[in-house]
Amino acid sequence: MPPPIDTIKAAVTTTPDTTQKIVIQPVKTENEDSLLKIFLIAFLAGLAAIFTPCVFPMIPMTVTYFLKDKSGKGKFHALVYGLSIILLYTLPVAVLIILSNLLGGENFTASIFNTLSTHWLPNVIFFIIFFVFALSFLGMFEIVMPSSLINKAEKRGDKGGLIGVFFLAFVLVLVSFSCTGPIVGSVLVESTAGNNFLKPVTAMFGFSLAFAMPFTLFAFFPEIMKKLPKSGGWLNTVKVVLGFIELALGLKFLSVADQTYHWHILDRETYLAIWIAIGVMLFLYLIGKLKLPNDSDLEHIKVPRILLAVLTLSFTVYMIPGMFGAPLKALAGYIPPITTQDFVMTANSQTTTTETTLCTTPKYSDKLALPFGIKAYFEYNEALACAKSQNKPVLLIFTGHGCVNCRKMEENVWSDSGVQSIMKNNFVVCALYTDDRTLSEDGKHTIGEINSDFQEAKFKINAQPYYVILNPQTPDIPMKQPMAYNPDIESFKEFLKVK
Repeated sequence: MPPPIDTIKAAVTTTPDTTQKIVIQPVKTENEDSLLKIFLIAFLAGLAAIFTPCVFPMIPMTVTYFLKDKSGKGKFHALVYGLSIILLYTLPVAVLIILSNLLGGENFTASIFNTLSTHWLPNVIFFIIFFVFALSFLGMFEIVMPSSLINKAEKRGDKGGLIGVFFLAFVLVLVSFSCTGPIVGSVLVESTAGNNFLKPVTAMFGFSLAFAMPFTLFAFFPEIMKKLPKSGGWLNTVKVVLGFIELALGLKFLSVADQTYHWHILDRETYLAIWIAIGVMLFLYLIGKLKLPNDSDLEHIKVPRILLAVLTLSFTVYMIPGMFGAPLKALAGYIPPITTQDFVMTANSQTTTTETTLCTTPKYSDKLALPFGIKAYFEYNEALACAKSQNKPVLLIFTGHGCVNCRKMEENVWSDSGVQSIMKNNFVVCALYTDDRTLSEDGKHTIGEINSDFQEAKFKINAQPYYVILNPQTPDIPMKQPMAYNPDIESFKEFLKVK
């Protein structure tokens, strides 16, 4: 019998000669695209934060302060003010990452990111925080920073000079926290997914750059400020819309914990039902059929609001077929996988009479499954033993419950009938979840920890998804260059072709 899964790490790390045989070239990753994507998302989030009741009224007040600066350095101070905002958001995150790297190295930082991304405690805390902030946005109550802290910062700001300008920026960050807090939190937590340490810094830089722009820009070009809309009830509308969005996004954190610990609280149809309900409520709000606290009377609906209502309704209608098993490729990775759905009206897989028959009932198959009817093992040694008996190569898949790109590959690439046919007929598939919190047989480690250690020790990489093809007779040497995230179907088919 193969050794239990929790011996894999020891087996790999105690055979250095074996691992040295594995010559793996750096694979193409999505790091550059990810950084650009997270920057753009954060930048848009920063722009959205400007149009909130806590921030928008502060723009003319702050700009006027710099324009009336008697020292003649008003524009320079406005530039310092903007740079200070960027510094206040970006520097703390960068310092924490640098310190964690110095104290424990990249692996220690990666483990912190992994814990934030997949452990139930931070995810449940984030869910509660987002839920509370969403209620605040909807008008149930107001969240404010302690007045003593704000007063101290204001006193420092009154002293003038560059230090005074810095503390004025600090006051803005504190005062606007009740509106910007959940937006910043959304961007920051989303950027911790994966092991790219630059993503959180990039996210905070993108957010703060957009957030700081109007305060500096209007000080240099005050005539543009005259074209800004006046403060009014529309600001509360923006806040309420953000409240609905935060309510929906907060479910993602609870969903990640739900998947990694197999609680089955938020299976796919439950998750979609809540999102659909939120979409309907937001649509009713936008067309004036639902009024919340602090809302002004809506005499008529303006065109931008109508367009937003149409988009909201369209998105909501798009999600409805998902309740019956439709793939919803546009949301792949952001909603629970279809394997968690109990009711599927149409079969989501195509079976063939020659597909691989597993040698034994896979361990952990009561909790883990692959979509499209793809049969798989979830333990390396089991898969290797079966592949030897069937004389088939092993398709080793490193994946994760909280891995967005893994779900994108499944929904956009694995859904192709040709890909499914090759995976089912030509391989013994082994899916190793690197973030699953199920305890191994001895109860000392989770299978996620063991699989993550195995990937890093054997292949010198800790990124998902990651695909490796192994010959079961010589499993120490991949049959071809491993593949990372690549949403191109033909490229994946080419990768699956082995002699």
